[in-house]
Amino acid sequence: MTSSAEKASAHPYQSLTPDVVLDALAGLGLHGDGRLMALNSYENRVYQVYLEDRSAVVVKFYRPGRWSDEQIAEEHAFSIELTAAEVPAVAPLELQGATLHHHGGFAFSVSPYRGGRGPELDDFEVLEWVGRFLARIHTVGAARPFEVRPALDLQSFGIASRDWLLGHEMIPLDVQRDWEKACNTAFEMIEGTALGTAADTDLKKLRLHGDVHPGNILWTPTDRPDGGPHFVDLDDARTGFAVQDLWMLLSGERPQRTAQLSGLLEGYEQFREFDRRELALIEPLRTLRQIHYSAWLARRWRDPIFPINFPWFGSSDYWKEQINMLHDQCEAMAEEPLYA
Repeated sequence: MTSSAEKASAHPYQSLTPDVVLDALAGLGLHGDGRLMALNSYENRVYQVYLEDRSAVVVKFYRPGRWSDEQIAEEHAFSIELTAAEVPAVAPLELQGATLHHHGGFAFSVSPYRGGRGPELDDFEVLEWVGRFLARIHTVGAARPFEVRPALDLQSFGIASRDWLLGHEMIPLDVQRDWEKACNTAFEMIEGTALGTAADTDLKKLRLHGDVHPGNILWTPTDRPDGGPHFVDLDDARTGFAVQDLWMLLSGERPQRTAQLSGLLEGYEQFREFDRRELALIEPLRTLRQIHYSAWLARRWRDPIFPINFPWFGSSDYWKEQINMLHDQCEAMAEEPLYA
């Protein structure tokens, strides 16, 4: 018998069994044939489920407590706007008059299945193609603001993450002071940018995908009618600057990143103007993501899949590496920004 203490410490996702997944779909008139496969997602639980008619859907169970129903509804509305504008983003299906559903204590949505592989980001034509669609995403994103989804800035990704980690004593005492000092040095540099808490800038903010990395772009053969990139997982959609949806596609040494940026902007500017001043935000955004990532891991540690998949997190050696990375980021933020 499970004790009350064990129940209290159990993570909500531990109750999300295959039967719960299939029952949730059956309640919407979608009957699985018994086959389901967990897809790669740590933040939510996402499954590819085969139906009795041999088609497949993807069902996403949102992490309890992360987003409100209103915030999820804004994500869904944005993705539906994108598909209406013929942008290849994967939007949730409307079933029984809604895109957001509830079952077993979980909010969930159902989307059509889309296959594909990661894009070849060393191919200039692929970069140009991705850039064109990013511009089209941003054209839709600029049409109106989010009302309840948050912004990506120094306060939300940096200060709030630092304060949570320190307040919950997640950093070993032998490295805590050095990590906090490195954070504060980085924040002082970011404060003077458009991401700062008191920023006075004429750079335009808009609705973003928010998490455009190679894993969230599915590439299909270009000889197919729907070939090219498909953008998935708008779970991190936020308000911010356009460069947020470009910089995570850049990798390697500076010459390689410059070439990749040139390809993306070559396509982007065929559809939409890009303000080159935003390029100065790439390294500040990278710094904020690094700090936010540590806080994300710490906040999710009760979820059993996190200790299994991130066993290196939380040690003094981990935080020493983070301190070194923050020092490197401060140096990077002091350099001239990329230019293409």
